[in-house]
Amino acid sequence: MPSLITQVKSKLFIHSSRKSLHALDGAYASLLHGRSLDFEDLRKYEYGDQVRDIDWRATARMGTPLVKRHRAQRMHTVLFVVDTGRSMGALARDERSKKDLAILSTGVLGILALRHGDDFTLVYGDADGVRRRAPGRSEGALEHTLRTVDGAIEGSTAPSDRDALLSYVTRTISRRMIVVVITDEAPVTTETERMLRRLRVQHDVLWLTLRDAEPVLDHTTGTIRSDVDSMWEVPDFVQGDLDIVRELTAQTEADAARLAEVLTRMEISHGVLADQDDAVSQLLQLLNRRSHARL
Repeated sequence: MPSLITQVKSKLFIHSSRKSLHALDGAYASLLHGRSLDFEDLRKYEYGDQVRDIDWRATARMGTPLVKRHRAQRMHTVLFVVDTGRSMGALARDERSKKDLAILSTGVLGILALRHGDDFTLVYGDADGVRRRAPGRSEGALEHTLRTVDGAIEGSTAPSDRDALLSYVTRTISRRMIVVVITDEAPVTTETERMLRRLRVQHDVLWLTLRDAEPVLDHTTGTIRSDVDSMWEVPDFVQGDLDIVRELTAQTEADAARLAEVLTRMEISHGVLADQDDAVSQLLQLLNRRSHARL
């Protein structure tokens, strides 16, 4: 299998009329405050802490893992929360796999994190369960993360359960992180709102929605549509029907507006990705907006 991180890097080219030292210089707002050797205090170990920060002598005395804190803290950990239910194996708006778009968006932000010295980690899952990977800070770790997402979506037979993913993060991860949620266009539920309120208090949240393919196309294309969860096929005689297209478009737009309203009200940065060709520029624009407005 070819390297996924290499495929992601191949899309990280931004044309400019001015020369610069790096194609992505200035595109990412770093959270670095520096790191010194000035000891501050000890605290209990939390998921996401580096093993090298554990004070083994204090741990042996107290009988519980303790980590050293310093006055100058290093960068935050980027937590990718990726929906890997079977719906993520369907097509995106550009008629290519949503799985590939999820891998691309995770890879782009993962590379940016690496270039600024951030750690990153992954929480992923579906209705059958939620899993997580240990934190990493290398291209090798990012490659394993991307392969994990690829394999999880490819092998998933269970429907998505976005609320379970969000609940898992709020229940198990107390250390403040940059949380990047990557999911599809499923409507926002009351439980989703409740989990987002809790998540927003604990973490700095960024939400990425991957747009679904059009469910009803012109029947002359010969494309047969089916829902990946119910396996219900769209009958040939309704494909291209303008009334049905308008109804579905209206429903999709209403769901998207509802999601945008919820995220904006909670001051959660959010973006919509529909096409792999435009995904990198869309992500950089989102990061740029965050650096100026924090919305």
